[in-house]
Amino acid sequence: MQSLPKFHGVAPALVTPMNEDRSINWEGLKKLIQHVTTGGVDYLVVQGTTGESATTTSDEKKQIVSTIQEANSKNLPIVYGLGGNNTESLLAQIKNTSFEGIDAILSVCPYYNKPSARGVIAHYEAIADACPVPVIMYNIPGRTGINMSAETVLKLAEHKNIIGIKEASCIIEQCMEIVYHKPEDFLLISGDDVQAVPIISIGGVGVMSVIANAFPQQFTTMIHHALAGDFKSASKELGKFLTIDPFLYEEGNPVGVKKLLENQGLFGAQVRMPLASASKELGNKLAQISSQEGLNK
Repeated sequence: MQSLPKFHGVAPALVTPMNEDRSINWEGLKKLIQHVTTGGVDYLVVQGTTGESATTTSDEKKQIVSTIQEANSKNLPIVYGLGGNNTESLLAQIKNTSFEGIDAILSVCPYYNKPSARGVIAHYEAIADACPVPVIMYNIPGRTGINMSAETVLKLAEHKNIIGIKEASCIIEQCMEIVYHKPEDFLLISGDDVQAVPIISIGGVGVMSVIANAFPQQFTTMIHHALAGDFKSASKELGKFLTIDPFLYEEGNPVGVKKLLENQGLFGAQVRMPLASASKELGNKLAQISSQEGLNK
């Protein structure tokens, strides 16, 4: 079992920079790693939803991981997105994946099929039994169509290779129930940027973040204040992100955060279809809010 403290704090759910022809911008990816690691983030999430994992090929995924590992000069822990709604196919992927340099996987709750709680439990248990590194579950009802109840999460928390959950249900009572009943070393990780401080206040250990791609230093400072118990400072800093957060998802994720990164001069805002790149109007809004809230400092 991997050491649990490595998954505390801020992990940017890394975007995948792309060229105008929608091929991967490998130099841009290296620049992104330098940007977030210099900003003080604690670990990295590779090929999650924000990395457009649904539209990257298996060969691209391998090269994305290896490129990030090479650029990861601070040797930050890496969590790799490996999930799906076909359990047998996912087990085959696990069997054929090299986990060298991978510290854990992030595995989304099965989507589209809408399995029962018993089905979800069987799915995750099969993954955890087969996976050579720890498993972090991912509950995001807005994308999967089902919510993993606290009862389901707590049942799965008993498995020795399931070490935590990324919670993006935005149901704070559910998070409280998980914290109250969970094993001591089971990790509750926020999957929503603006709920991260409140979730830490009830016993969460950090956040897998979209906005930390663009503003790693300011966002990490805020989360570290919260983890140190300084919620007055953290709440004050949170106000800056409350204004901009809704616009990140106005045209889909990672459309907004890629536009922020383009505005910062890191690389272009191209995304892969069926997503469409940010409109001029959205780009202007994001630039204006970033300036008003002092996020570009």
